[in-house]
Amino acid sequence: MDASPYYIPALALWAGLAAKLPDLVRTWRDPLVRSVCWVIFLGGAGFVFAAPPTVAAVNRASGIPNLAAPVDYAIVSAYSASCLLLILHWRGGPADHLRRLARRWQIGYTILIALLVVLFIMGDASVERRTDLDTYYATTPWIGQMIALYLLGHVTAALTTTSMCWRWALQVHGWLRAGLWLLVAAWLLNLSFSTLKIIAVAARWTGNDWDVLSTVLAPGLVGLAATIATVGFTVPLLGPRVVRLRHGVVTWWRLGPLWHELSSASPNSPLAAPIPWYSSYSVRLTQREAGIQDGLNLVRPHLDDRVRSRAQTAARSAGLGSEDASRIGLAAMITAAVHTQSNGISSPTDAFDHCAGLATRTTLVGVARALRSSPIVAAARAAAAAEADEGNQANSPEGAAT
Repeated sequence: MDASPYYIPALALWAGLAAKLPDLVRTWRDPLVRSVCWVIFLGGAGFVFAAPPTVAAVNRASGIPNLAAPVDYAIVSAYSASCLLLILHWRGGPADHLRRLARRWQIGYTILIALLVVLFIMGDASVERRTDLDTYYATTPWIGQMIALYLLGHVTAALTTTSMCWRWALQVHGWLRAGLWLLVAAWLLNLSFSTLKIIAVAARWTGNDWDVLSTVLAPGLVGLAATIATVGFTVPLLGPRVVRLRHGVVTWWRLGPLWHELSSASPNSPLAAPIPWYSSYSVRLTQREAGIQDGLNLVRPHLDDRVRSRAQTAARSAGLGSEDASRIGLAAMITAAVHTQSNGISSPTDAFDHCAGLATRTTLVGVARALRSSPIVAAARAAAAAEADEGNQANSPEGAAT
């Protein structure tokens, strides 16, 4: 039998666990991170131990036919309990109430797992069944009760978790709400898995054979459910980080024109110390902002407030708002100062006060945008370049002779 419906979800879950391991190492004291990792691990283990090749390996290694069944049932039951406990602690509430409720679920599922083992020992399951044990032994004394108890525990967890996540999702917003709705969908699929199994087992009780519900349809549902649940648990944790990363990358890119403009004022020395290639974008953004401030300090003596005033007036005349006009004026003043600095020409006016206004990230991004796209800034750059060329010609031996 093809085991991919079991191993592929397990690999997907454990790939998610591998992605979470750095967080676990950094924040191993955080009970929420530990709980998420534990849930993902148990979910993957449930698939691995339900796969027919693993079933055969466990039975063969132990010498006990069908020992893999109570092992997998225990893992899935522990997974169900872990999900319940994770939701409880995730949602929070009065500490004493949480402790009592968590203890009840822990005791309840511990007893359930112990009963599964006892019922298996008491029953007779001497014929190995790798894929259809649930229905094959549905009417066997003790083994049938073990199967029914396992499914009852799974249904209870599915109903309870779905209800908790549904009610909580109606009270929150953002990434948490998205994650909770994914968990609702996942546990509804888990509930469908249990329901199909129960229907197939009940059919055996009445002498009918509906095994296809248990052996074909149910595994596909639970595989999809586990993948969605993993995404649901991780989205509220990773979503805000992804947003921050995206914001950092976009801001770093938007500051590029200002960085490169100021870099040309001192082409032989970088604006900031180099950083390792593997540095995060938050570090890269910090470096770029620090380099921009260093560049502004470099050209500060050459900032000409007349250039800023002319460009700002031109922007206002073109119908732009005061904020955009102010940033265009600053961009024009900076690009003119860069050309003055790089050509060694002194400027008669110091615009220190206006340069001090460039301390905020929002203003820097606006100035960088003006440098990239404003025709007024482009004109100021061209005028500064022409003035620098004239100054260089006048200071050259040929110009002096003329």
